Amino acid sequence: MSTSTDDKTSLKNGEELKEKFDPTEHQHIRYNPLKGEWVLVSPHRMKRPWGGQIESNVEEDLPDYDPNNPLCPGNIRASGQITPIYENTYSFINDFPALLESVPSPSKSEDELFQMDAARGICKVMCFHPKSNVTIALMKISEIKEVIKRWIFEMLELGEKWTWVQIFENRGALMGCSNAHPHCQIWASSFLPNEAKIKDRFLSDYYNRNKKPLLIDYVQKELFKKERIVLDNRDWVVLVTNFVYY
Repeated sequence: MSTSTDDKTSLKNGEELKEKFDPTEHQHIRYNPLKGEWVLVSPHRMKRPWGGQIESNVEEDLPDYDPNNPLCPGNIRASGQITPIYENTYSFINDFPALLESVPSPSKSEDELFQMDAARGICKVMCFHPKSNVTIALMKISEIKEVIKRWIFEMLELGEKWTWVQIFENRGALMGCSNAHPHCQIWASSFLPNEAKIKDRFLSDYYNRNKKPLLIDYVQKELFKKERIVLDNRDWVVLVTNFVYY
């Protein structure tokens, strides 16, 4: 017995099913063009009962200034350095960095199963605001602009020397953040991380074949479909991708 992909039929125990495929109900795989991989989507699993842990909302009652917080202006950090009195943003070399600028390189291995290579870089911490209880969501527009300006400055300055610059924020205890003061991490490295390397390859391949950026094409098609758009204006588009992990 043969099946047709046109009428969306499938086989179960040798018998043809007449039920039409529904992407919101039936399992399937979706292609991620950024990484060249397929993602399993099982929407029917959302109907299963949940008996696991449910975290409660915890409201953090933080003071403007904490004398024991090393990221607050005027306080001493673990390195012995004093955090200066800053009025908007402030960045410094991380006292406990994952990457150092000057370290020995490993020897070349002749065994293909045991390979190492050099890894150098700089890890910085950037404070968004001098007050510990003022996150980006609570900042004035002018204060948010200062944060963005600092992001741009750090990216351009570090990008002149390093292969990769990544700005990211781990916020909250559940994310493993060790300090509640509003801040982010800036890592600059001599190598491309795996995720970036894979996406760079597929983005380049798409552009070489189509002479258009993949992400621009993708966003334009999502705007036309209007199925997964969260927010869009003249500057930004926020969406849930077609290949997101459920």
